[in-house]
Amino acid sequence: MQPAAVRPSIVTVGVALHKALHELELTSPTPRLDAEVLLMHVCGLDRSRLIIHNETVLTGEQEHKLANLLDRRKRGEPIAYLTGTREFWSMELNVTPATLIPRPETELLVEKALAHIPENAAWTIADLGTGSGAIALTLAKELPRCRIIATDSSPAALDVAKSNAEKFGLTNVEWREGNWFTPLAGETLDMIVSNPPYIRADDPHLEQGDVRFEPAAALVSGADGLDAIRHIALHAREYLKPGGWLLFEHGWDQAEAIGALLRRHGYRDMVCHRDLAGHARVTACRR
Repeated sequence: MQPAAVRPSIVTVGVALHKALHELELTSPTPRLDAEVLLMHVCGLDRSRLIIHNETVLTGEQEHKLANLLDRRKRGEPIAYLTGTREFWSMELNVTPATLIPRPETELLVEKALAHIPENAAWTIADLGTGSGAIALTLAKELPRCRIIATDSSPAALDVAKSNAEKFGLTNVEWREGNWFTPLAGETLDMIVSNPPYIRADDPHLEQGDVRFEPAAALVSGADGLDAIRHIALHAREYLKPGGWLLFEHGWDQAEAIGALLRRHGYRDMVCHRDLAGHARVTACRR
């Protein structure tokens, strides 16, 4: 007698979600969210359809892809790198390991920058170290009459930023490769914004969570974390118009040192803004 054919197991969305949640429970701080996001990514579903279509059967290709992503997540790889996207200011931005993962705290920087720009202004604004382009593209979206210049020393990061500009049809951004102010020769700016590296080289958090997989050059800035900010503060005055604004994100415990630094360089109207957790996170000042 011929042996009976083995019927392949049927894996539905509901079953796959249960298995994914079980696999991630011991390795992820947010196992349910991670499981749902990865399954939505693999199956092309949004959250409501994930629930409604929980009896939908995964293809073999989808099962294989999900298993691969779960293995990578269990090793700690960030969800944003696994799906290739991260939402920022209601835009689903492309991200890769060449860029930092956009974070909610950086939206505070954008919010405070927008608060200083008059309605219908036609300013020239530079975003230093643009990465995925999150800050530059948000400003370009909200300020269509403004000219945004975004710089980065990483060609790979600029490629990601350009892909995001194309994705959202934003054409009022110029992308320039180079370190900090080098690509801005001859420019006179109304505003400079930046989310520079500001983590100390010996910070133990560099060995934890998502930052283990993010580009070190976009995170670490010398023994005290202030090397990049010192450089920006020193040179920004050469490019800003009188009264022009400088805003940047920084660590929660760096505000006092940064305030002293900016005062030494002659900046005025200094304000430190706190995030939703009450941490000093963004400093704004004027030339």
